[in-house]
Amino acid sequence: MTASAAGYSPAQVISRARSARRARSLVVIAVLAAVVFVIFCVSLSLGDFKIPVVDVVKTLFGGGDRATEFIVNKLRLPRALTGVLVGLALGLSGAIFQSIARNPLASPDIIGVTYGASAFAVLAIVTLGLTGAAVAGLAIAGALLTAIIMYLLAWRRGVSSYRLILVGIGIGAMATSFTSYLLTKARVEIAQQALIWLTGSLNGRDWSQVRSMAITLAVLSPVLVLLVHRLRILQLGDETAYGLGLRVELSRLGLIVVGVLLAAMATAAAGPIGFVAFVAPPIARWLTRSPGPALVPSALIGAFVVSLSDLIAQHGLGHTQLPVGVITGVVGAPYLMFLLARANRVGSGG
Repeated sequence: MTASAAGYSPAQVISRARSARRARSLVVIAVLAAVVFVIFCVSLSLGDFKIPVVDVVKTLFGGGDRATEFIVNKLRLPRALTGVLVGLALGLSGAIFQSIARNPLASPDIIGVTYGASAFAVLAIVTLGLTGAAVAGLAIAGALLTAIIMYLLAWRRGVSSYRLILVGIGIGAMATSFTSYLLTKARVEIAQQALIWLTGSLNGRDWSQVRSMAITLAVLSPVLVLLVHRLRILQLGDETAYGLGLRVELSRLGLIVVGVLLAAMATAAAGPIGFVAFVAPPIARWLTRSPGPALVPSALIGAFVVSLSDLIAQHGLGHTQLPVGVITGVVGAPYLMFLLARANRVGSGG
């Protein structure tokens, strides 16, 4: 029986469809949050000294003994929290960029933002001999400078999404070449140090990374809430957005700034963890059946991917431990090839 046959007006049909989609999104968000929490607790329970997951949960809520509290809260919690927060930021950043460009290839780790951050970080390590927060600061500066150059080069009485992607890919290639040049000129031990950073790793992360990521998300999330309505309108296309009275370029610039800052801070905290921002938004849209940006599900998928990848990297390969970026690359690279192959088949260019 169709909706009209059942006596519903078109407005009622639309309202019921929106309610069903909203209910599905809430269920997806609740399930994803629960899954991320489970992976988070399992990652805290494993290590040289194994702790039952129940005791981990008790410790997180202040009920553990002193030995368990030391291992969980002092040794393992900063790394696990950094992974979750970095994943949230990358998922949000990917959703913003892909929604602005209306293209699944428009991810900060595909169009050059994280490549720019990496180039500046390697410059800091190789030529200036910097470490720690100084490297993170230059990585943020590199991401912002890359985004500014990308935006200016893509500007032709406005910024089209297709031109933004092409310019971003070109700048990313230039940044990658510059990074490779720096590595070839560096001493072997310095180059190894830079390569570890370039792979993307959560090893050795402490509370300073947790604080920086928590502050970033606390500051930028309310800004994104204010801009999300503009993001939905931009998804309808520039002409429609102009017709609805939206200040298109100002809105797009504001959203790009938020997306770049999220990706830059995540890269500064853990290095360029590849493909998380790329795969999180399409998975979130598929789960929620949402045509919109699905920001919260994308963020949770990002946290899920990073946390699960780090768990596998630490404990899934016996005594061999890998940087988390290796595992996310194994997942994301085939998806990128699939997208490119599908674009070639339909001749859409992505």
